[in-house]
Amino acid sequence: MKAPLKHRTLSAAIVDQLRQAILDGTYPAGSQLRQDALGEAYGVSRIPVREALFQLEAEGLVRIVPQKGAIVSELSLDEINDVFDLRRILEPRLLAQSAPRFTAGDFEGLDDIHKSFEKAIKARNVSEWGQLNADFHMALYVHAPQPRTRTIVLSLLQTSDRYTRLQLSNTKAMGTAEKEHAQLIALCRAEKVEEACRFLERHIEAVRKDLLQVVASAPKGRRREVS
Repeated sequence: MKAPLKHRTLSAAIVDQLRQAILDGTYPAGSQLRQDALGEAYGVSRIPVREALFQLEAEGLVRIVPQKGAIVSELSLDEINDVFDLRRILEPRLLAQSAPRFTAGDFEGLDDIHKSFEKAIKARNVSEWGQLNADFHMALYVHAPQPRTRTIVLSLLQTSDRYTRLQLSNTKAMGTAEKEHAQLIALCRAEKVEEACRFLERHIEAVRKDLLQVVASAPKGRRREVS
C-alpha cells in the first residue's frame, strides 16, 4: 500500500506546481507541456506527470490534444459563463447552510484571511490573490453539510483562479473585491443570512461581468474564439 500512496502524493505535488506555473504565467496559454521534459525537470517518470496533466485537464487548465499532448488552455468566455453560472447557484446555498453555524473563531479566521488579502493587494502579490480569494470563499462554507457541493465549488474556484487574477489586475477591481468581502463578513456577523446570500450572488455576478469585459478585450492569442 505504501508505493501507491507515495505515487499519488507525488502526482498531487506535480499538479500543485504545474497549476501554479500556469496561473502565474510561467506557462502561458497555448504552451505545450511535454511529459518527457516535465518528467526530467521533476526527476520522475512520465506516469505521475501524465496523471497530473489529466487532473489539470479536469480543472480546465490544460487540453489534451491528439498528436500534440497537453496544451495550456486559452482564456475562454464560454468557460467563464459556465463556471460562474455554477458558482452563482451553488455558493449562496452553501452560505445559507454555513453562516448560521459560525462561531467567534470562524469570524476571526475570516478576518485573518481578509487582512491577508488586503496585504496581498497592497503589495500587488499576484501569486496570492487567487488562493486567498478561494480560501475566503471556502471559509464561508465551512459548516455547510454538503461535502460534495463544497468539493465542486473548490474545483470551480481553482478554475476561476486564473480569471480572478486577470480581473484583479486593475486597481478598481481590487478595491471592489476588498470592500465586498468585508461586507459579506459584516452581514454574516450581523446574522443577516438571507441578505448575505443575495449579496454573495450579486458579488459573483459582478465579477463575471467584469471578467467578460476584460477577456473580450484581450488579444485574440490569449483566448479561444467563441462561436
